[in-house]
Amino acid sequence: MLRTGLLISLVLVIGLGGWAIGASVPTVVATHAVFGEFVQAVGGNLVTVVTIIPSGFCPANYDLRPRDIRAVADASLVIYSGFEPWMDTLRSSLKSGARVLQLKGNWNTPDGAVAKVDAIAAALSTLLPDDKKTFTANAAAYTKKLTTLAAALKQQAVKLDVAAIPVICMQWQVPFVSWLGFNVVATYGVPEDLSMKDLVSLATIGKKKHARLVIDNLQSGVNFGAKLAQEIGAVHVVLSNFPGAMPNTATVPDLFNQNALNLFSAITPVSRK
Repeated sequence: MLRTGLLISLVLVIGLGGWAIGASVPTVVATHAVFGEFVQAVGGNLVTVVTIIPSGFCPANYDLRPRDIRAVADASLVIYSGFEPWMDTLRSSLKSGARVLQLKGNWNTPDGAVAKVDAIAAALSTLLPDDKKTFTANAAAYTKKLTTLAAALKQQAVKLDVAAIPVICMQWQVPFVSWLGFNVVATYGVPEDLSMKDLVSLATIGKKKHARLVIDNLQSGVNFGAKLAQEIGAVHVVLSNFPGAMPNTATVPDLFNQNALNLFSAITPVSRK
C-alpha cells in the first residue's frame, strides 16, 4: 500500500489526469488482457487500449508501475473485474474523471465472454455515441466467433461423454470445466492458502469419487494440483484464464479452444477403455 501511495503521489506531482492533451482518440484502460482484447475488438482504431496486468501474472499479486498509474490518469474509461486489490485506491487517489466500468463474474466461458463484450460495446457507445453502429457491428462479429467455437466445443464434449468424467478442479477454472459438462466432484482454492490437511481431504474425495482429472489454473500455481493428481492417480491438466500465457492461446477464442483441447486430450485415452 505504501508503494502504491508513493507512485500515486509521483503522478499527482507531475500533474497528469483526464484526457491526455493532444490525444486524437480516447484511451481505454483494461486491467487485464481479456478485457483489453475485448475493448480492442469492439473499439478498433476509435480507441487507444492500454492493458495493465500481463497475462503471465497472478492478478492479485501484481504490483503497479508508474506507467500504469499514468495510463489510468489519462484514461477516459477504465474497465476492471473487481479482484484487483489496488483498484479502489487508484480510483479514489487519482480522481482522473474517467468513467469506470466494473465487469463482475467469469469471462472464461464463451457465454461469459459474450456478456462482457456486449457490456463493453454499450460502454463505448456511451463514450462515443456517434460510433455506436460501429461498436455494435464489431461486437457482433467478435461474438459470432465465440458462439461458433462454443458450438463446436460443446459438440466434441458430448461426443466424448465428458459428463461421465469426474474431476477435481481449481475454483477459478470451474466455470469453464462445468460449461463443457464435466462432473466436478470437488474444488479447491488458491494453493498458497491450502494445507496438508486440505490435500488429504481432497485426496479422500478424489479416490472415493474416482476422479480422473485434477484441473489447475496456471496463474495461481500448479504444484498443489500436481501433488493431488499424483496422490489419487489422476491426470494433471493445466488451464489458463488469460490469453498469451500458454502456447496456442494468442486470443481469447484461442484460449478457450486450447483449454478444451487440453481437457479432451487428457480424457481421450480414458474414453476408449
